[in-house]
Amino acid sequence: MRLLPIVLFVIFTSVLTCFGQNSTGNAGKAETEIRSLLNSTAEGWNAGDLPKYLAVYRKDATEMLATGPKGGVEAIEATMKGGFWKNGRPEQTLRYENVVVRMIGKEGALVTGQYVLTGAGKPDRSGWFTTVWVKTKDGWRMIHDHS
Repeated sequence: MRLLPIVLFVIFTSVLTCFGQNSTGNAGKAETEIRSLLNSTAEGWNAGDLPKYLAVYRKDATEMLATGPKGGVEAIEATMKGGFWKNGRPEQTLRYENVVVRMIGKEGALVTGQYVLTGAGKPDRSGWFTTVWVKTKDGWRMIHDHS
């Protein structure tokens, strides 16, 4: 009779440990994938490859503008071409700093950080961003960008 509580405690602790390792492992894997995809946008930017920069956005993604949210990856592409990509490629190089990935359940993430634009004989420009990501059949994709 005295052994039963000890056995139940050991079983309960083992189950919790297994679940904890799986969820932490999955969150870690998701964070690694999201960070890699975010970095691929900087790689696309720096190579002057707008399709690679946009590849992480879902087709129905939105961006936050001074006038409010605007929808669709085509609208995001138009914003880039009307701003940073006026001459077919950006002048300055892009990097991200202070990136934090916060998981929202198993299929969502909120990513915050700072973008930094440097080079081309211009002063550095930087600002903060918040992006929202979801797990899709094609992997992690950005559904909202507030930069």
